[in-house]
Amino acid sequence: MTISREVLRTAALGLVATLLVSCSAKPSVNAVPPVPPLRTLPVGNAGDAGGQGWEGVVEAVRQAVISSQTSGRVSRLEADVNDHVAAGAVLARLTAVEQQAGAEAARAQLKSAEAMLVEAEARYRRTADLVARQLVSRADHDVARAARDSALAMRDAARAQVQQAEQQSAYTVVRAPYAGIVSARHVEADEVVVPGKPLFAFYAPGALRIEVQVPQSDAAALRASPRAIVLFNDGQRIEAGTVTVYPSADPDTHSVTVRVQLPAMNPAPQPGVTARVVFPAGKAEAPLRLPAAAVVQRGEVSAVYVVAGSDVSLRQLRLGERRGADVVVIAGLARGEQVATDPVAATRWLAQQRQAAGAKP
Repeated sequence: MTISREVLRTAALGLVATLLVSCSAKPSVNAVPPVPPLRTLPVGNAGDAGGQGWEGVVEAVRQAVISSQTSGRVSRLEADVNDHVAAGAVLARLTAVEQQAGAEAARAQLKSAEAMLVEAEARYRRTADLVARQLVSRADHDVARAARDSALAMRDAARAQVQQAEQQSAYTVVRAPYAGIVSARHVEADEVVVPGKPLFAFYAPGALRIEVQVPQSDAAALRASPRAIVLFNDGQRIEAGTVTVYPSADPDTHSVTVRVQLPAMNPAPQPGVTARVVFPAGKAEAPLRLPAAAVVQRGEVSAVYVVAGSDVSLRQLRLGERRGADVVVIAGLARGEQVATDPVAATRWLAQQRQAAGAKP
């Protein structure tokens, strides 16, 4: 079969036209890759106990401020902050010149009183013998007995003065009352101290507790159900050992003190740190909480990206206290709403969405 020259020419021209059209077509500069989905999480209470809670401060059950009980100059410091010391360990030493001099003087007075007592006792015995032989009057005997009793009283008073002087000398060595940790030092070397001057703050790390002030209207419910859960800022959550509700309210604040005993913990929290004590018997709902990493800061404005289906919007919030990796939400969100966990990814997502919307014909 023979194909005519006109047919071949027409086919060639069509192929050339097709190639020219395909080569002249420009690719779209607005082509946008598909937008990946955002990671979100629902707004919730993040594991709160579902009751009403108040903030408190951890404190040691056994704690004391060790003060100076005598006057002197600090000659040497044997302990510092964070030192673990045993019961009776030396914390500081004071100069003891005056105290030792007073002790020596008291001992000398005691020796003098003892000598006078020996003499008075001998005179009394001689007088008693003479009275028996009717060589002296009974009045002389009474005088000798009174002198003996007076010398005996002076001896006892001198002994007491010696004990007092020795105790003042012993006060120049400051010792730990029990095994514990030095939490603060209020004195420096070579500093002159007087009785009552605070030297060290000291506590035993074993037993810890928290005291919170609750409204008097909630005290009855807490007495009926004395149970509490303690939430620490690092995310640790424990159930309290015992809960003690004080029997009376403060007349000024109209609040009742509740003491919460903490069980043994490892590691144990440091005294002075704050914690939230939640009572399941309380009436209020637990506050909303969000990961702090999901919050966007624009100056003094705090916000999050709220995701509702395919819509993403930036919403301003009113935030409360920080609790570990989370932050309390006071206003701006409702329980169950979805928020973006990564604000940077949400910003990029919105930019890609706008770019994709602008590329559509």
